[in-house]
Amino acid sequence: MYTLILHGRRVIELLKRRNLRISLTLLQNTSFSSSPDVIPRKGQNFTVSSYLVDSLGLTKKLADSLSKKVNFDERVILILSCLFSEAMDADESLAPKLKLLQNRGASTSELTEVLSKVPKILRIKKDKALGRYYDFGSKQENKIRNVLVLRDLGVPQRLLFPLLISRSAHVCGKERFEESLKKVIEMGFDPRTPKFVKALHTVYELSDKTIEEKVDVYKRLGFAVGDVWKIFKKHPSFLKFSEKNISNSMDTFLGLGFSRVELAGMVRRFPQCIGLSAETVKKKNEFLVEKMKWPLKSLALFPHVFGCSMEKRIVPRCEVIKALMSKGLIRSELPSVSSVLACTDYMFLIKYVRKHDDKELKAELMAIFTKDGGDL
Repeated sequence: MYTLILHGRRVIELLKRRNLRISLTLLQNTSFSSSPDVIPRKGQNFTVSSYLVDSLGLTKKLADSLSKKVNFDERVILILSCLFSEAMDADESLAPKLKLLQNRGASTSELTEVLSKVPKILRIKKDKALGRYYDFGSKQENKIRNVLVLRDLGVPQRLLFPLLISRSAHVCGKERFEESLKKVIEMGFDPRTPKFVKALHTVYELSDKTIEEKVDVYKRLGFAVGDVWKIFKKHPSFLKFSEKNISNSMDTFLGLGFSRVELAGMVRRFPQCIGLSAETVKKKNEFLVEKMKWPLKSLALFPHVFGCSMEKRIVPRCEVIKALMSKGLIRSELPSVSSVLACTDYMFLIKYVRKHDDKELKAELMAIFTKDGGDL
């Protein structure tokens, strides 16, 4: 699977070479802070040759030759200005800056690329500011490279865009990004799904040792290792829950009367239930069990209910069911939790509201569902 990463790298290099002219065109629109007497502005009458002679001290013959062979623009002149203006004191000014950037991990080729794209970096005087400026640029370069690798693997554009504007470390990483990507691919995650990106984020943030410790926590709670990884495939953020969070959730559900076997099944079906607060779980359990009279077993079979909104889904729908039962319009036993809460609003209304012929009844039920009435 690692060949996918290498293939992605090769694609990036090809894209860099192919899009170099495009990048330079974009950079041309960037405004650089420079002195008016250093760089000639657009609209001024000047020749490149005379500028190279007067400002940079080149011989006229050399300047004429260069101006004919090279298409100089403001960026190129700025680079030359920075380099030549500091040539006299290179040991005291320019050399330390270059050395600082190299100490930050910049290779010779990377330095060349940075200086050609952002020449004003040489004008930053403070070492700390210079280092931060380079670090920011490096992260942006890493982010672009990583996103291109993900695109090459098949990650859809709708998932790539949020990564481009994200500040998350896993997007801006380098070696660790490659290691994490390799693991996620070997785990069998489909790059076309959101779970792939979530898994990459989780694996990037957790060390191998931390992951082993999290797996051990679940093992102590009665889960087989295979089950833990099956759950991880369904909900990649599953391993990010702390041991304290896991223990508190287990205690909450067990305290409400669920058995360990039921709880294990609930976690398999809806891993997110582990991350819910005790207050949320107790509030929803009280409403569904004590007021609606659904047995705990029903909730255990459909644990997704604990992830539903009380205000937007649980209460409105349950109030409609209670109204129908009070009118004797639901003649059988209480509908299952899933049949009431698992469907979309549209399907719920068709099944329990719009099917009635009585317009006044439909209006009454809709008013209960929306609190203030609504269109049928």
